[in-house]
Order: sequence, then C-alpha cells, then structure tokens
Amino acid sequence: MADFSFDVVSRVNMAEVVNAVDQTRREMQARFDFRGSSASVSLDEKRGEITVIGDDEMKLKNVIDILQTKLVKRGVGLKALEYGRVEDAAGGTVRQVITLRQGIPQEKAKQMTAAIRESKLKVKAEIRGDEIRVSGPKKDDLQAVIQLLRAKDFGLELQFVNYR
Repeated sequence: MADFSFDVVSRVNMAEVVNAVDQTRREMQARFDFRGSSASVSLDEKRGEITVIGDDEMKLKNVIDILQTKLVKRGVGLKALEYGRVEDAAGGTVRQVITLRQGIPQEKAKQMTAAIRESKLKVKAEIRGDEIRVSGPKKDDLQAVIQLLRAKDFGLELQFVNYR
C-alpha cells in the first residue's frame, strides 16, 4: 500500500503583500490625520522587507496598524512579520523595517519534528531544506499531525501543501 504525505511550509504570498502595501498607501493619502505628514510605507520584494516611516512613533504605529489590517484582510498571517527596531531617520522621522519570513528555520524544523515524534503517531517527518515532509501509511495519522502542528505555536505561519 502506498504511503501518503504532505509538506509543511511557511511561505508568504508576495502578490498579496504588494496589494496590502498599495492599499495602505491609498488609505494614508485619504486619511485626514496623515495630511502633510511624511509618513510612508515601501516594499522591497527582492529582499522581502517592508520599510515604514513616520513623523514620530505614534504615526509609525498608526501606519503599522493600517498595514497589519490590510495584510490580514488579504490572508497574510502576522506571524510571518519580523519587526526590526525603531530607529531615527532623516528629517526628524522614525523608521522601522519589517522583514517577511519565508521558509522554516532549521531550529524550528527540529522542534516540529521532535513534537511529531513525541506524539507517537505512525508517521515519518524529515527536514528538507526550509520545509518538512511528513509521510505515513494512514491519512488519519497525517490529519492528526496537521491538528497537532496547528495546536502548538511555533511562532510561524504554517501551510500544509502537496497532500497526497
């Protein structure tokens, strides 16, 4: 009998991020509290970074709140965002760089495979680069692994793909 399998990945849909950043810019142009402000948001797709600039920390927080709302509406999980520290920028403004996490880091992958082993389910989990392949003879066991990984918080936005 054939083994069934699926992959555990952590990916961000960049098209949705681009749309969310554009929507954030449009909302900032329309809102009264941002008129005359030098607040902005920009996306570097190649590096996977969103740069947010605000007149002060309060404006910066407002821009980030708008951005988070737009990202959630477009189906991008907030666990995929890694916030840098707030730093001073030119002209008395403040800047914060938000990095988009792609892939599962090695130490998180080891924690996940250990959790799968501890569950005593008859499945095999192997780390393949920045994703994890889980395979087993029963579909019910694979479903149990998915429920287990969703229940535990690994600090990552997880997707389950290639279910066969």
